Order: sequence, then structure tokens, then C-alpha cells
Amino acid sequence: MSRPHLVIVGPTATGKSSLALALARRFEGIQIISADSMSVYRGMDIGTAKTPVDQRQDVPHHLLDIVPPSHEFTVSQFRARAAEVLDKLDQAGEQAILVGGTGLYVRSVVDNFTMPGQYPKVVASLEAEADTALLWRRLHAVDPRAASKMEPTNRRRILRALEVCLGSGRPFSSFGPGVDAYPPTRFALVGLEIDRGHMDARIESRYAQQMKQGFLEEVRRLRELPNPMGRTASQALGYRELLAHLDGECSLGEALLEANRRTKKFARRQQRWFRRDPRIRWFQAEDIDLVDQVANWWGERADS
Repeated sequence: MSRPHLVIVGPTATGKSSLALALARRFEGIQIISADSMSVYRGMDIGTAKTPVDQRQDVPHHLLDIVPPSHEFTVSQFRARAAEVLDKLDQAGEQAILVGGTGLYVRSVVDNFTMPGQYPKVVASLEAEADTALLWRRLHAVDPRAASKMEPTNRRRILRALEVCLGSGRPFSSFGPGVDAYPPTRFALVGLEIDRGHMDARIESRYAQQMKQGFLEEVRRLRELPNPMGRTASQALGYRELLAHLDGECSLGEALLEANRRTKKFARRQQRWFRRDPRIRWFQAEDIDLVDQVANWWGERADS
């Protein structure tokens, strides 16, 4: 009997990492692959709710702490690294639990996306434009399908799509099957859902706990590194707001209010993104017997 690799997705603060760790400890030969675009950065621990090092001793974790926060890390790099880990596990007859809320990271592995190339000169020219709404309108003019899938304020995704459109001469939406296609996959996909009010309360509680754990001090250390945080790392939820506070742009209270507001908005986008995938089996994040439910369901996916 062999279980397929498991994928755990859902909005932030729903307990995905805790569930993955509990499942990995229940079964033998399980390793965890993080699919979180900010957990790849070294030193960004508290604010990303990264599984503490002492809790990773008995379960191997992959794709955590692999690049400094001054670097950019792309979806294609993630897919290549994750594929290497999965190949090794397949050869050893072991299973992976891919866990995280970064939708494109997950889809790049689950559906083996072919990722478009990179065009640094195009990026440099696009970044000179400060008006994100203008960039979105420009994207809409050359690739309306891609633009319709993005929030007009999501500067990172808009820049990437425009980079590909202008650099390759092809619409960004023309690469691969696209995020609207959900073909059969060798992975078993699990999603954690939660009432919106409870999710908001969890986000607020987590920020309060992170501040007690030294989140502000973590951001201060990152800010003082010889190489400054890169474009992606410095925009991470909570980090951007605390950096603004340390730069004297707002009070600590204002920074936390904005961090909570932006994180709640992000969680709703995550819900909408993952809800579109009909392959995901959804479970209530707050169920007491959640681990048993998912373990039993995963076991039923085994091939005889």
C-alpha cells in the first residue's frame, strides 16, 4: 500500500504547518516541503510563522531558509528545487507533504507548470514606473486574461506578467495549461477552511503572539544587515509594516493595524484562489479530530 504525496493548502493562520507535522510524525518515511514564498528566506522566522528548528529535528523539512532576504526567489526556482526533493523521495519509496499558502508555488509542483523566462532589462524599466494601477492597465491592454486574474494592487504579480509579455512577445497567460485548468494529478490535495470571523481572530492573535516572541526585533536585525532586504522579502506581510515603523513613517500601533488589515485581505484572496480547485478535499481547520480525519482520508487514497 502506498499513499500519494499529500498537499495541504488554505488561508494563512489555519494551522497548515501544525497539521503537516502531526501527520508526518504519525507515519513513517514522511518529509515536509514548504510551499511558502517567504519562508525560503533566512532570518525571516517569527513573522512567517516558520516551524521552529527544534520541532524539525525528527521530521526532515525542505525549502526553508535557503536564500538570504536580499535575493529574489522565483516560482521556477521553487519548482525545480521541489522536483529534486520529490524525485529523491520517489526513489526511496517515501512520501512528501507539501504545505503552504503560496498558490503559484503549489500549482507549479502539482501541475508541473512550464515557467516562462526572466528578462532583467524589462524588469528594470518597468520598476521605474511607481504607479501600479497604470502598470495593471498596461497589462490589461496586452494580456486581458492575465490581468483579469490579478488584483490591480498586486504589484509583484503585475510586474512579472508584464515582464513576460514584453520580454517574450507572448501573453503571460499563454504559458502552460494556465491556472484555470485542473487536470488529474498524482497528488492528494487537502484544504483547511475556517469561518471568516474565526480566521480574522486567529490572524490578530498570531500577530500579538509574534510581537511577544520578538517580531519587531527580528525586523530590526534584518533591516541592519549589510545587504538590504530585496523587493520581495521587504513586502512580506507584517515585515513591510514594521519596516515602515522603524523608518519613522508610522507608529507601532498603526503598523500592526495595517499588518492585520492587509493579512486579512490576503487570506480572503487565498480562500478564493484555492476554492476554485475542484480537486481539493476540504476539512474544517478547527475540528478536534482534524488529524485523524485527514490521516484516514489520505490512507484511503493509497493504491493497492
